[in-house]
Amino acid sequence: MWPERELVMFDLPSYLRGKQVWVNCGIGQVLTDMTYSGRLADAMRYAVTAGGKRIRPILCAASAEAVGNADESAVLTTACALELIHTYSLIHDDLPAMDDDALRRGKPTCHIAFDEATAILAGDALLTLAFQALSTFKTPSGTPAEKWLWVIRNIAEAVGAKGMVEGQMRDVASEGGTLTFEELESIHRLKTGALISASVTSGAALAQASPSQMACLKTYAQNIGMAFQVVDDILNVEGDKTVMGKAVGTDQARSKNTYPSRIGMAASKEKAKTLIGNALQALSGFDTRAEALRAIASYIIERKK
Repeated sequence: MWPERELVMFDLPSYLRGKQVWVNCGIGQVLTDMTYSGRLADAMRYAVTAGGKRIRPILCAASAEAVGNADESAVLTTACALELIHTYSLIHDDLPAMDDDALRRGKPTCHIAFDEATAILAGDALLTLAFQALSTFKTPSGTPAEKWLWVIRNIAEAVGAKGMVEGQMRDVASEGGTLTFEELESIHRLKTGALISASVTSGAALAQASPSQMACLKTYAQNIGMAFQVVDDILNVEGDKTVMGKAVGTDQARSKNTYPSRIGMAASKEKAKTLIGNALQALSGFDTRAEALRAIASYIIERKK
């Protein structure tokens, strides 16, 4: 059904496990550094530590590795911020006013485990904590201050009214209606693709990527970001709830515009293949340091959750 993984020599499962531990330790330190406790802090920790693939922070690290010369502490701080932002978006996506989901990562969603008001505030707090971590990080020698500011702005633009939030707004507004294929792609470029693209380009920027390297990595990111959403849409139809840790069939129940609903399942799978092929082609000028990025592209189309 899916194309065979091209990189048989790269041990992606071990790479992902190692990076997940790395990111989780970093997030644990950020949460430990919080100087407050109580119900809000409990909800924040609950959502962030509930599991997850950590794909966005891992993409940040893999992109930095593909270019080379990045300071690991700077990459880790950025990676943790990206995961905090992603978790905030999931909390808000799951709310009754949005997707009204009761299960996330195999556990009750934040508003079910706590309450709706606490979940909203926990999401708000995680978003601001991410930028607190970014803005208080002491950049090491060799990391220009203007580059660090670029990373902060890059992430902010990706998740705000020009990116993820606008994509979510368009997605909610389109429920029950019919979008053109171009409108559907525009939503997903914003809702899903923008943060994935920011993850890759931020890692590249920290490694002092050249303009040509940055252009290629941006193309890679845009294609895997779109592929990620196509596969999400497919899994919402064909996925296994017990494997995914969340409900399936919810897109159809909410009359959402998805790739399968607009172009059919077979065409959606072919679309995902094409996007991953484009992503891999964008990395053709990189050496073996980009093996992780190549393997992650193949993983995106093969994943079951």
